[in-house]
Amino acid sequence: MHKNNLSNAIRALSIDAIQKSNSGHPGMPLGMADISEVLWRKFLKHNPKNPNWHNRDRFIMSNGHGSMLLYSLLHLTGYDLSIEDIKKFRQFGSKTPGHPEKYITEGVEITTGPLGQGLSNAVGMAISESILRNTFNKKDFKIIDHYTWVFVGDGCLMEGISHESCSLAGHLKLNKLIVFYDKNNISIDGNINGWFTENIKKRFESYNWNVIDNVNGHCRNDIIKSIKKAKNSKDKPVLIVCNTKIGFGSPNKENSSESHGSPLGEEEVILTKKNLNWKYDPFFIPNDIYNKWNCIKKGKFLEKEWKNNLLKYKKKYPNLYFEYIRRINKLLPENFKKNISEHFKKVSKNVLNISTRQASRNTIEILGKNLTELLGGSADLSASNLTKWSEARSIFKNKNGNYIDYGVREFGMTAIANGIFHHGGFIPYTSTFLMFMEYAKNAIRMSSLMNTQQIFIYTHDSVWLGEDGPTHQPIEQLSSLRIIPNLNVWRPCDELETIAAWKSAIERKNGPSALILSRQNLNYINEKNKKVISNILKGGYIIKDFSKNPNFLIISCGSELSLSYKVCKILNKDKNYRIRLISMPSTNVFDSQEKKYKEKILPLHIKNRISIEAGISDFWYKYIGNENLSIGINNYSHSAPENILLKKLKFKKKYIVKKIKNFFNNRLL
Repeated sequence: MHKNNLSNAIRALSIDAIQKSNSGHPGMPLGMADISEVLWRKFLKHNPKNPNWHNRDRFIMSNGHGSMLLYSLLHLTGYDLSIEDIKKFRQFGSKTPGHPEKYITEGVEITTGPLGQGLSNAVGMAISESILRNTFNKKDFKIIDHYTWVFVGDGCLMEGISHESCSLAGHLKLNKLIVFYDKNNISIDGNINGWFTENIKKRFESYNWNVIDNVNGHCRNDIIKSIKKAKNSKDKPVLIVCNTKIGFGSPNKENSSESHGSPLGEEEVILTKKNLNWKYDPFFIPNDIYNKWNCIKKGKFLEKEWKNNLLKYKKKYPNLYFEYIRRINKLLPENFKKNISEHFKKVSKNVLNISTRQASRNTIEILGKNLTELLGGSADLSASNLTKWSEARSIFKNKNGNYIDYGVREFGMTAIANGIFHHGGFIPYTSTFLMFMEYAKNAIRMSSLMNTQQIFIYTHDSVWLGEDGPTHQPIEQLSSLRIIPNLNVWRPCDELETIAAWKSAIERKNGPSALILSRQNLNYINEKNKKVISNILKGGYIIKDFSKNPNFLIISCGSELSLSYKVCKILNKDKNYRIRLISMPSTNVFDSQEKKYKEKILPLHIKNRISIEAGISDFWYKYIGNENLSIGINNYSHSAPENILLKKLKFKKKYIVKKIKNFFNNRLL
């Protein structure tokens, strides 16, 4: 039936591995093998012996459930992925997990699986390539010159995030972004005609994409012609619509949802190989096929050629060269620490009662002038988030700009920024209201999973929004962010803590950080020698012991710290209450400190503990114990001016003092 043994090698490896593990998705690898063979052998620029070569093409499999296709490609072309690794598909500790994972398998550019996000990551990579190209290239030197190639399935294009990201990609004219749409018309529930019948060609043309339609995804000549045509696109991204058969070659499961997410079965594997004229034992690839697939020699030549060109570039443009090398190696400028330290010292001499969103903008002003890799953006809220600084330049109007106007696209924005970082050359920050991070939640999780250095700026952090009402007032969002592994959440109480949070986020290379910032001005607590940056950077520290030998701990952060300070002063007038006030701007960072430090801040012998935060109170019991008092807001609020709202919610100092005394009086008697 199908005599192209180069693509059949992909099919055979894929179905063998899936059958051995008794788990996986054979339909997509069988259906997209022919497209993959053409792309990877004829067009893709890569070096299997150096998967991190910066000027390589990026290949993203957004439909990550078809991971065995990618693993087969990596193995066949010469990456560090052995046949034994293939045999361990989906097994504990293997280099071939169920979905492709960044940092586990060499050659995997990004972790994919949640449909549509890989496509959005690819948009981010294409944005990075475009800005770097326009920043560093010269007429006589193309230092940055590569494509971003993407595989997507029907499910990826159903997901709402695909609309957000592809709309922006067309607007930004990302002509080196080429997407292959595996149009097999089948998803888990069967034929998609029952729920997905839109005109994809017209849809993408409305996004300002070039669309190459009706390509036979099993005809080598058709695929080659479509790719050549796509590479000629000058000012638009390209969608290549490939008509394919899911489960191609399987006599009984081709064009059926049965081949989507389950092994074919031993009998069907045998029949499929016979149908494909594949005569070899499981996991065996003949040497002549390996030789035709091997891309090591070609890859080494391409990289060597680029490096020679880079050396010439270095001689002619030394400043640009060293800046480029610094950025792709994720090295901060030599004067970064000095600049941030000077800013902290300057502010500490005259801390103002300003909002932490304004404090953040003040810090961005300092950082932006020094960190050329800082690439900001906001979901249509720049004027509210205060993320657009004085020298911000939109990349739409300035090809080598430093700011992205994402529009109202929270989910797309966050996934795009993940791709921006993993391409290399940038530290992205994105922003929206804290409430609307909910739209982006899965991309935030993916950011943490992939150790992505993305900085989330989430402003309007509490019910103190007032008149906007409960639709805009976050209650549970802080707790939900704090429990995400590998995400450092900062909720600073003033400008000093905000500077420290930014410093931590910029220096952190192995995960994302979220800065939770206030809309309203906050009162600065003037306690000399307490708010040194080293204390803040530990995530939790003592603001003040109001008496010797404290017998009460009050933990607070952010907007409520100044309120807690006033509560402490009142309580301290009662001889029964000897108070220690603790600021905990980052619970995640505090949790990572040594046991000795944590016990110094929260001594085990102090049993009376109180937390005060204007949000869900349950989170704080891990620090105060279930027998103590966590003061928060556990129900959705109301639309009203801030002062009225505080009274109605009984979140003013007199109410809180009364609540504390009522709770603890029996214990003190």
